[in-house]
Amino acid sequence: MSVKVLHLICPTGYYGAERWVNALVGANDDPNIEYHLAITDEPGASDEVLERTSLAARYHHRVPMGSKFDLRVIARLVTLLKEHRIDVLHSHGYKSDILGVAAARLAGVVSVCTPHGFENANDWRLKTYMWLGGKSFHWFDRVCPLSGDIARELIQRYQVDARRIRQIDNGVDLGEVERALVKPEPRRDSLFTIGYIGQLISRKNLTATLEAFAHFYGRHPRSRLVLIGDGEERSGLEHRSSELGISGAVEFLGFRDDRLGFLPTFDVFALTSSLEGIPRCLMEAMAADVCVTAFDIPGVDQLVDNGRTGVLVSNGDTLALSRAWSELAAAPAKRSELAGAGRNWVYQRFSASAMAASYASLYHDLMSRQVASHA
Repeated sequence: MSVKVLHLICPTGYYGAERWVNALVGANDDPNIEYHLAITDEPGASDEVLERTSLAARYHHRVPMGSKFDLRVIARLVTLLKEHRIDVLHSHGYKSDILGVAAARLAGVVSVCTPHGFENANDWRLKTYMWLGGKSFHWFDRVCPLSGDIARELIQRYQVDARRIRQIDNGVDLGEVERALVKPEPRRDSLFTIGYIGQLISRKNLTATLEAFAHFYGRHPRSRLVLIGDGEERSGLEHRSSELGISGAVEFLGFRDDRLGFLPTFDVFALTSSLEGIPRCLMEAMAADVCVTAFDIPGVDQLVDNGRTGVLVSNGDTLALSRAWSELAAAPAKRSELAGAGRNWVYQRFSASAMAASYASLYHDLMSRQVASHA
């Protein structure tokens, strides 16, 4: 049975969810799945997810949106779904979940959403989106969390019926990592380099990274911290690095198209997030054969087995993280051993092709059930 699937996202840049969508559609090898990709064309939106997708232009769709939350989009989505005879709408993110499930219900198509993680929100607008997004979960035919921890939160916090939930583990485009490593960035010097790639947002808890590095730098002055990415926390983080007296050793490189090429220049990768699904940035670092270090939180522990595929320290313990870096700086052979084991684990368990096969199976199953219900 042929199945047409429309992925819907309200993009603010080219970050985890946008990369996830392109990894999924790029890894599809089921000839009976036809993917389409729609973005809301709104003030401040980015169309980079369309520019970078492997899908042909005829499968790209921009849905006009007059404001940050324009309910007229629902009617426009219904028209889009009907015109292209879409079978499944698959949404990503609070806002796209709210708009997408309403349109899917009105158009009479199957609906799926993938929660990529939950925010620690202070902004009232984001809190409102989260609340409405939580309510929308109950209307989807399937909710597909990226990890067991997200699945438990859906059940415990949002009271989603477990029968609607189908966990499909996160996957990373290993081909993208491999292509980036063909011509990596050259190492500039022998400074011990701690790196991070991702959004500079509150739940990434990068203040903790800076504080851990301040402890480390005091004992290891021939070191640097490199932060690649952008977000609303950047100015505050720059100010904090100055307060800590480490601004001369911390590099904020901003958003980089060639971000993956920097991974081989890192001696260790650092992730001090307070909240995650299964973090793509950590999977990319592991796939690039970089030793990873992180706070021990749900989601991260799906990737990092402490002492075997990387190093975990207690959540929030910046002194322990600093000590872990010191130990790794003194033991290059140990770093190499952890990096190799981490790379093998990602390749075995978290490939985009395995994720794509699981979703193809889900779509076919949902369509078979719909056909049977209408028989």
